[in-house]
Amino acid sequence: MEPGQAAEAADAALLIWEPIDSARLLAAVADSAAGANLLFVGTTRGLTAGLLTRQLTYEAHEPLARAVLKRLRDEAVSRFGLSACMVSHRLGAVDVGVASVAIATSAPHRREAFAAAEWLMERIKSEVPIWKCEEGVDGSRDWIHPGGWPADGTTAEAASRGGGGD
Repeated sequence: MEPGQAAEAADAALLIWEPIDSARLLAAVADSAAGANLLFVGTTRGLTAGLLTRQLTYEAHEPLARAVLKRLRDEAVSRFGLSACMVSHRLGAVDVGVASVAIATSAPHRREAFAAAEWLMERIKSEVPIWKCEEGVDGSRDWIHPGGWPADGTTAEAASRGGGGD
């Protein structure tokens, strides 16, 4: 199998409404040329800044979020010399302990696989138009927005021109 062929055969940047199949993601990036096959799974925390969480709810500008996820995934493959990479982000309600995001990477060496997964996670949190609502067990709700994306949903470019802001 050619490097990267496995992850390119399927949609490599997914926004999904059902539970993340992390085993499927890891299998999709498996490559005989890789010395490292890595799976990062981000789950809903039960305690954030001293507050108990009931669940997280994710919303997205889906066409744009898919495009940004794909661009970031493609950049990670190139930047870190990955054999393959898949990214999956959950939308809708996600209970405590359940996966919200998963990144699978494969590379000739572990250093690149780990670095790519960390780089991707940071970029996803700051660049992809996905909004997260933290719902506390006390009924509180707090919307968290990626860097550069205002709460009113205007684009980062519009916000920088004064077209909306936090």
